[in-house]
Amino acid sequence: MSNVKTMRSFVTAQQVAAAAGVSRSAVSRTFTDGASVSEHTRRKVLEAAEQLGYHVNHLARSLIQDASGIVCVVGSDLHFPYQSMILDAMTRRLQSDNRVAMVINTSGEADSVEAALRQTLNYRADATVVLSGAPRASLIETCVRSGQHVILINREESQSGTQSVHVDNAQACREAFHMLRRAGCTDIALISSSAGTPSITMRERAFEGAATEAGMSVRTMRTGPTGYATGYEAGRQILAGSQRPDAAFCVTDLLACGFMDAARNEFGISIPDELCVVGFDDIEQAGWGSYALTTFHQPIDQMVDHIATLLDESERGIVSEPTATFQAVPVWRRSVRPNGRATTSPLSRSTENRSDG
Repeated sequence: MSNVKTMRSFVTAQQVAAAAGVSRSAVSRTFTDGASVSEHTRRKVLEAAEQLGYHVNHLARSLIQDASGIVCVVGSDLHFPYQSMILDAMTRRLQSDNRVAMVINTSGEADSVEAALRQTLNYRADATVVLSGAPRASLIETCVRSGQHVILINREESQSGTQSVHVDNAQACREAFHMLRRAGCTDIALISSSAGTPSITMRERAFEGAATEAGMSVRTMRTGPTGYATGYEAGRQILAGSQRPDAAFCVTDLLACGFMDAARNEFGISIPDELCVVGFDDIEQAGWGSYALTTFHQPIDQMVDHIATLLDESERGIVSEPTATFQAVPVWRRSVRPNGRATTSPLSRSTENRSDG
C-alpha cells in the first residue's frame, strides 16, 4: 500500500471554461450578480461547474472587492449558556444575511488570541463583533486601526472608533434590588465573580448603589470566576455564617443556579420561603423546574437584529448612532416570594413562565 498522500486539488475557473467551451471571463460573469451573460452560456457554465464540483473562491474575490462578507465574532467562555445563546443567534443571523461568521475564542493564551485576530485581518473581515467580556481593549484597538467596523456587545465603556450594543444593566439591577425589598427581604447578599468584566462590574455598582440609596448595605461575595461552581461556593460560605442573608442577587443566572443548589443541598434552606434569589440573563436553565429562577431577560434577538442593521448601514455608507441601549425585562418565576410582584416601576412587566411552561 502506498504511503504517498493524494493532495486535494481545487477546480479552477479556467477548467470550468475549458469544459464548457467558453472563455474564462464568461465563467466569471456567470458567477457575478448582475453581470451580462447569455442564458445559453450561463447554462453551459453551470452544468460544467456542477460536473466538476467548482465553487467560487470568495476569499480571492475579496482581494479585488471592497467587501469580503466575513464577520469576525470574538468571545470567551463560549461553552457557558449565555455566551452560547448569543453566539447561536449571531451566527444564524449572519448566515441568513449571506455573511460568513469567523469565530475567535479568546479564552486561550494571549499570544494565540492575538495571532488568531490578526489572521482575520489577513482574510479582510468586514467587521468584528465583540461579545461581552472579551477581548482586552488593545485587541479591539488593533481591529479599529485596521479599518474594521467594530461592534461591542454589553461593553458599556466607550472605545474610540467602535459602536456599542448593550442592555441597561444599571436600571435592571436597581429593579432587582427593589424586587427583593418588596418581598420583605432585609439582609441581602450580592453574589458576583472575580471576572471583572464591564457588564458584571456595572451590575455590581448599580445594585450596591440602589442599596445605599435605600440606607442599606449588601454583603458582596466573589469566590472565583463566573460559573456554577463559584455560585455554589459563595452559597456554601455566606450561608454557613451565624447571620444568614434572606435574599441574594446573583449577577448571572449560572451563579444563581450554583447558589440555589448550595442553599438547598448544604443547608436545607427553602426557596423562596427562607431565601429569595434573583439572577440575570434568562438562560435556559433558569426556566428549569428545579430552579424556576426569577431573572432578567436580555432581548438577544433584538440586539442581533440591530447589529445586522448596523452592518448593512455601514456597507451603504450610512453613519449610525454609536450606542444602542436595550431594556432587560424581569421574568417572574418562583425564586422570589409572591408579594414581591407588587410594583409601580415601568420596567417591571411580568413575564411569568416565559420559558418554564
